[in-house]
Amino acid sequence: MVQDLARKIWNAHYVSIIGQEQVNYMLGRMYDLESLECQLASGDVFYLLFEGPQPLGFASIKKEADASWFLNKLYVETEEHRRGLGGFLLEALIGNHDIQSMRLQVNRQNYKAINFYFKRGFVIERVADFDIGDGYFMNDFVMVWRK
Repeated sequence: MVQDLARKIWNAHYVSIIGQEQVNYMLGRMYDLESLECQLASGDVFYLLFEGPQPLGFASIKKEADASWFLNKLYVETEEHRRGLGGFLLEALIGNHDIQSMRLQVNRQNYKAINFYFKRGFVIERVADFDIGDGYFMNDFVMVWRK
């Protein structure tokens, strides 16, 4: 289910930002079954967002230190944006864990997501480029939220 949602969301949203080749590469790297199993085994906690039987989004977080967490994923189907679902999902994560601070990475060209996080109290901590292999880079902002 996470794989199908990721494929749909990434192809709808990220192709215009990073191109189809990098989207395909990243989906294969982060969302194949083996990778998802490794993420779960290493402590990532996944949440799925449903409306009735229909999955609309997902998130994953991982504890880094006492009350410090890393938000690895937070995605909502593109056609469902602006309904408050991303905020609902983020609040559920915070409400279900002892989170005093949370970090994330967001592509510097992903203006919708950056604004979403600004509205929820995240600030840019630093600019970073991450080499993810095969000549691809993630050109991100590292953002942080503190309670």
